Amino acid sequence: MNIPLNSPVMMYRIYKRVLPAVHRELAVWRNRAENIPDPELRSQALASIADKTFHCEGGAIYALLAGEKFFDAVSFIVSYQTISDYLDNLCDRSTSLNPLDFTALHEALTDALQPGVPVKRYYRFRAEQDDGGYLEALVKNCQEKAESFPFYRQAKPYTLKLASLYGDLQIHKHVAEEERVKRLTSWYKAHPKESAELSWYEFSAAAGSTLGIFCLASYAAGSAGFTALDASRIYERYFPWMQGLHIMLDYFIDQDEDAREGDLNFCFYYPDEDALIHGLTRFYHRAVSQLQALPDAGFHRRVAGGLLAIYLADPKVKENGRLKRRRRRILTSGGKASVFFYLNGWVYRRLSKT
Repeated sequence: MNIPLNSPVMMYRIYKRVLPAVHRELAVWRNRAENIPDPELRSQALASIADKTFHCEGGAIYALLAGEKFFDAVSFIVSYQTISDYLDNLCDRSTSLNPLDFTALHEALTDALQPGVPVKRYYRFRAEQDDGGYLEALVKNCQEKAESFPFYRQAKPYTLKLASLYGDLQIHKHVAEEERVKRLTSWYKAHPKESAELSWYEFSAAAGSTLGIFCLASYAAGSAGFTALDASRIYERYFPWMQGLHIMLDYFIDQDEDAREGDLNFCFYYPDEDALIHGLTRFYHRAVSQLQALPDAGFHRRVAGGLLAIYLADPKVKENGRLKRRRRRILTSGGKASVFFYLNGWVYRRLSKT
């Protein structure tokens, strides 16, 4: 099937193919999570699926790049994103503040990208241990799907780079509150090449996205003649601007919740509201400029516009007068495509009650 390069065709395929496939995959993992023996691990696994389904829905749009491997790409993306969301809950909402625990848990995300690598004892530094094989099954499913992608060997070094940055971020941002900024700024200074043009909090946001991994894996699944140079270009075009756009928008809508919970939110570090709006629109315009140089540029640009739309259509924005006022300023920077996806996202949320 041809890659959709305009908004109406993309939206049709999202409704017709992507969302049903995602929900079928999630049903399998939800059933598996319900049978986790340890009550804390079971609670966090189920919560991560219930509260973050839209992460899988959005990420799986990249499966439209995978051609005949569409369903395998969806399976890979849903499994990988489910690992990410589950581990985020274990670090953010669970019983540990131990960096060693966070490091061990996030080994699952790099193992999942390496077919043939043995699974590890990911819970070895925490009290809760027995997940009935849930995390191991997610990791192995990612490995099996990646192994089946004809050009995954070319993509693998770059997926691992992104996963390593992601894991480092999760370790540093979930430690004791008084240690977070110090650790993140030291980490930022250790990556001068990757962090050029970015503040420490913008670099951290760019590291926190899985979109580059999903894009690379989907092309590796279905793009004939996909080369290491192609993979390198995708990595460079997605990190930092496209990934940073994704995560800054995620933090934008979570500001009130994070303030209540005492969670780290990178939006809080901009000096004022105008700087925040400028930062978000800068991420968008730099992302679109970078994506223009990729094959299938129309697809990637529309995903960027869709990010603006899906986040700004979130009920958290509608229910908060301050965020609602800011929404128009950000949304208009995305042009007609963003408005189109915004209206569709608003209708979808109303009809699906998600």
